[in-house]
Amino acid sequence: MFGPNNSVETAEEAFRPSDEAIRSLARLIGRQMAREQFERARALERKQARQNRSGPMR
Repeated sequence: MFGPNNSVETAEEAFRPSDEAIRSLARLIGRQMAREQFERARALERKQARQNRSGPMR
C-alpha cells in the first residue's frame, strides 16, 4: 500500500509544527481565555447584584 518515499525529510522538518496547527492551537487558547474572562465578569456581576439586593449594611 505504501511505497518508498522519494522525498527525504530531516527529523527537524518532520517534527516542525505546521502554521495551520499553530493557528489552530492559538485559536483554542484564545477561546479558552475569552471564556475564563467572561466567567470572571459574570461572577463579579452576580456578586454586585447580591450586594445591591441586600442593601447597605450598618
